[in-house]
Amino acid sequence: MKILLIAAATILAATTAFAETDGFDKAAAGSPPPDWTCGVTGGGSPKWTIEADSSAPSQPNVLKQSGSGTFPWCVKKGVSIANGYVEVKFKPIEGREDQAGGVVWRWKDGDNYYVARANALEKNVSLYYTASGSRVTINYVDAPVSGNRWHTLRVEFSGKNIEVLLDGKQYIKLEDSHISGAGAVGVWSKADSITAFDDFSFGGK
Repeated sequence: MKILLIAAATILAATTAFAETDGFDKAAAGSPPPDWTCGVTGGGSPKWTIEADSSAPSQPNVLKQSGSGTFPWCVKKGVSIANGYVEVKFKPIEGREDQAGGVVWRWKDGDNYYVARANALEKNVSLYYTASGSRVTINYVDAPVSGNRWHTLRVEFSGKNIEVLLDGKQYIKLEDSHISGAGAVGVWSKADSITAFDDFSFGGK
């Protein structure tokens, strides 16, 4: 019996997952989140700030991207995940060229990472990898993405397996091996998209 209990404890320890959620409610409004690193792939002037938003799923704050750039991103400091999930609630607010919100994972640096995004102008969900600063399309599908409405975007990844869900429904499921190993997780935007993010959560094992 003792051997069985030890074996069970060993298996549980090996498969124990961790999870964390950031609702952006402990940081001061008007400034970038202190425990995140923000930047842009390509060029431009992105602006990532904590802002009060009465529509936020968890009150009172959101993380808002209100500048512009090729591919603005903001990643959580001190996180490195190879297999797990990343999820965020996002609201596309404005944008003539794009109204996009996305998540990144296995982020090595500003030029190398995976990204999944939903776009309210194109009404689709897309999966890309970015290598040496160039974004490459893996797959995209039509999806009901509405502007000025909160959506939930989630990606589950393990080895080559990637699954992308919008509002609880799976839209993309495939295998891809372009970006391997552990990396950071975060949020992403595009062009002139003004997008709010809330309840960013991630986990791994």
